Amino acid sequence: MSKILITSALPYVNGVKHLGNLVGSLLPADVHARFRRQIGCDVLFICATDEHGTPAELGAIEAGQDVRTFCDAQHAVQADIYRRFGLAFDHFGRTSSPRNHALTQHFYRRLDAAGLIAAQTSQQVWSPLDQRFLPDRYVLGTCPHCGDPNARGDQCDHCGTLLDPPELIAPRSALSGDRALEIRDSRHLFLRQSQLVEKIGAWIDSRAGWPPFVVSTARSWLNAELRDRCITRDLAWGIAVPRDGFDGKVFYVWFDAPIGYIAATQEWADAAPDRDWRDWWWQASDVSYIQFLGKDNIPFHTVSFPATQLGSGEPWTTADVIKGFHWLNYEGGKFSTSRKRGIFTDAALEELPADLWRWWLIANAPESADTDFGVTRFVADVNKDLADIFGNLVNRIASFAHRAFDGRIPDGGAPGDAEHRLARDLEQHIAALHRHHIALEFRAAATTTRAIWDVANAYLQHAAPWTAIKSDPDRAAVITRIGLNLVALCATLAWSIVPGLSERVLGALGHDDAVPCWPNGPVLTLLDRGAGTPVARLGPLVEKITAEKADHLTRRFGT
Repeated sequence: MSKILITSALPYVNGVKHLGNLVGSLLPADVHARFRRQIGCDVLFICATDEHGTPAELGAIEAGQDVRTFCDAQHAVQADIYRRFGLAFDHFGRTSSPRNHALTQHFYRRLDAAGLIAAQTSQQVWSPLDQRFLPDRYVLGTCPHCGDPNARGDQCDHCGTLLDPPELIAPRSALSGDRALEIRDSRHLFLRQSQLVEKIGAWIDSRAGWPPFVVSTARSWLNAELRDRCITRDLAWGIAVPRDGFDGKVFYVWFDAPIGYIAATQEWADAAPDRDWRDWWWQASDVSYIQFLGKDNIPFHTVSFPATQLGSGEPWTTADVIKGFHWLNYEGGKFSTSRKRGIFTDAALEELPADLWRWWLIANAPESADTDFGVTRFVADVNKDLADIFGNLVNRIASFAHRAFDGRIPDGGAPGDAEHRLARDLEQHIAALHRHHIALEFRAAATTTRAIWDVANAYLQHAAPWTAIKSDPDRAAVITRIGLNLVALCATLAWSIVPGLSERVLGALGHDDAVPCWPNGPVLTLLDRGAGTPVARLGPLVEKITAEKADHLTRRFGT
């Protein structure tokens, strides 16, 4: 059995995430984890809230809470939302856990022993009014690269450039608004990434299956005279630096956050006596590791985290495939958690079932370029794909079975030429769908899933059991039996993307597997079975979004 380790980029703990965060890593990771389970792989799907750094401190200040209380509450909120979105993590941990504290300090000591840590004096922003250093997001100002006036001290959201606070033009304190900022010396620790350029480059060269823009981004960092990276900050909240003279400093959030993947796995293993985290992370040559992340996370996962792992000199599992995503734009502009712009996951679930959002996001995943979200397009696509195609397919054959065959899969008759042609067509589509999932081609997987629904609808439309029943009951029985198993097959193949809808269909047809198995063997055999099985009444599988509801969504979410 293949062992597949899947991690999704850790969402910051500073508030509910938007749909861009969801499709940028979390949802595709879940879809792939579900598919891999369907084909019989041993899957471990790990994620956690990223709870250190300035976003957590600023979020706590805004909420009027101490940081620990804030993180406790926000972790619970995010965990609940992801559960309602159907994200089936094996473990959803926290980077503030004791496991991550201990492991981060372990990595630091290994890197220090290898001569890859340097103590240097660097220039930091000091606020006389706040009487403290202002790292990262504690400083706001104008981006020196694109001129956006809303840049932060760690990154400009407008152009995506990573920044240091002293680089900002006209900087001000995010705490007090203080503009009389000073540049002062502060002692910090640096990871000597420059000493690992060849090793990281060789590691990248040994990987395959990365999107081209992920490779090019990683290479641009390596080829541009890779700088040593400061891994400490002047903050109170975080993982303490175990080094004399560095009291009151903590590790930089982007040093400890990826280590959180391993620490969360340790927590997962702690929960059951038969689990061993080392099976996944330590000398685990039988593990294939896939990372899912947004393009702003690429430098840290292709350079900094590998530098940490490789530099330690220990046999850690490193990523085999890094699947990066571009931005999901919102009505012509970027989604933004910090600026409260976009459709947020809690609000999305207040309006519509999770599977409607899941379907559209995967069908329009920003894989090769940015994707624009618009309410009008979303409504049209969901109504067509889920209500008119999939929902109609399920509803008409299930309701017919109740009208004509007492709500059971009927016996009688034998498949004919139409059913053999259907099976051959489906086998080709299923093979293509399998290839798309393996290749992490999410939009293509959704397109092929929709094509399978179209094939199923076309068969029922042509075979027309509601007409055949009048003159040839046995023929009607064959078509109905094939049709009911056909919708079960369609639901099975769509389960990774729309698990809630799929499970309703499968449950109505007597299938109760927690993970519906990917179809193996001749398709016609799968379609011609189950005579006598009761079929539960389903009613409309997907309610169409009405014009009134669409207007409401536009008013609530439109710009």
